[in-house]
Amino acid sequence: MRIAQIAPLAEAVPPLLYGGTERIVSYLTEELVALGHDVTLFASGDSRTAARLEAITPRALRLDASIRDTVAPHILMLSRLQERLRDFDVVHFHIDHLHLPMMRGSGLPFLTTLHGRLDLPEIAPLFQAHPEAPFVSISNAQRRPLPSANWAGTVLHGLPTDLLPFSPRDRGYLAFLGRISPEKGPDVTIRIARAAGIPPRIAAKVDNMDRAYFETAVRPLLDGPGVEFIGEVDEAQKAEFLGGARALLFPIQWPEPFGLVMIEAMACGTPVVAFNRGSVPEVMEDGMTGFVVEDETGALGALRRIGSIDRTAVRRVFERRFTARRMAEDYLALYRRLGAAHERPVLRVA
Repeated sequence: MRIAQIAPLAEAVPPLLYGGTERIVSYLTEELVALGHDVTLFASGDSRTAARLEAITPRALRLDASIRDTVAPHILMLSRLQERLRDFDVVHFHIDHLHLPMMRGSGLPFLTTLHGRLDLPEIAPLFQAHPEAPFVSISNAQRRPLPSANWAGTVLHGLPTDLLPFSPRDRGYLAFLGRISPEKGPDVTIRIARAAGIPPRIAAKVDNMDRAYFETAVRPLLDGPGVEFIGEVDEAQKAEFLGGARALLFPIQWPEPFGLVMIEAMACGTPVVAFNRGSVPEVMEDGMTGFVVEDETGALGALRRIGSIDRTAVRRVFERRFTARRMAEDYLALYRRLGAAHERPVLRVA
């Protein structure tokens, strides 16, 4: 099958450091190539892939200080794609909705995986204006704000099985991994860890938009005893960081569409203590991969029981549910279904 993968340009594919969407695009692309498909990746020029790379910008936009209009490179990418549409059997978008007008009436099977939140008021009219466009959710919880959208399916994320090695023993700290922002709850993590008497380690990037929150809500907590702020980590550092944790704390304060860090921890065998928001009940197996809790009090109770979680069993759940191969096969099933629907003749009643 000839497949085009259309990635955001903010980060390379895969990203050097933080970047959830681009990371998933990379895992999917490489797995599709490994399965024998002809894949073209539209992405930044510093991306690394076994597929054909259609480089739109020399490097990821976040790393290029000269870029002030980030929409323009994405429009250029769509123009390049439009010139090549007939080269593909299916086009898979990961850029939200910029492409919807272009693909209307194209006659080519396409689908869009939505990687972010859908509860913003300006999104619903756009979906209503494109009722024919097929979308993929990354959890069923993500769909709740837009139940009437044309959902083609839900595909949970997956990781390469050899990406993050299993770690049978922890080194006695609690981990927070991701981005410093109010909805991710790094300040909540520190409070829980201190109340539990377990040192927390914070591995996260700080975006400019969250700088004020970091300075007022998080930095004062870092001055206390036992808190280690590591900053942004790469893939090799991530394996050691997650694998050494007694547990990953995931005290989200918003309807998380997926939460990639949960399955990254599971790959290492590290249990997760996560707040019951968004996708968490779909991703977690309560009592098996960790604990799903409602609040900080519940998290403290879960940490008292964290020794009951078998790290080997956590890894087995990852291998059963969250591999890149399973993710790729799920998407291939959707590609084939969309292709069959496009080939089906339209019956007209006289």
